[in-house]
Amino acid sequence: MKLELTALDKKLLNLLQGKVQLVPRPFQMIGQELGISEEQVLARLQVLKEEGCIRKIGAFFNSDKLGYRGTLVALKVRPELMEETALFINQFPGITHNYQREGAYNLWFTLITPNERLRQDILEQIKALPGVEETMDLSARKKYKINVQFNLK
Repeated sequence: MKLELTALDKKLLNLLQGKVQLVPRPFQMIGQELGISEEQVLARLQVLKEEGCIRKIGAFFNSDKLGYRGTLVALKVRPELMEETALFINQFPGITHNYQREGAYNLWFTLITPNERLRQDILEQIKALPGVEETMDLSARKKYKINVQFNLK
């Protein structure tokens, strides 16, 4: 059964997308804005996580300022080895996400590494996988960041 989001859930999720402050008790502040306790906020977030509405709550870092370099990679993967390839890719901590797409290049992922040597090592391991037929490394030259927020009503 799919969870039906309440009006409170929607307000909570809207606040989480841009109003979490770097304070000792951020969920207490969110609760105050919603008119509920910190404990109620945390309990509801647990339910939303268990139901798959939330994957994680975390900070965004400016990877460039921390000395990291990002790349978008497109792979041509044999369909029968798609799952195995995606699971292998997911083992690397610098993989932020991957997704299957239609078309010749059917598996895409982003990779962030602290140095070029590690980036090349990871990409070589992935290129050597039996299901990978071709790779396209689309290293970032300049970032154009957008802020995606879902306005839940």
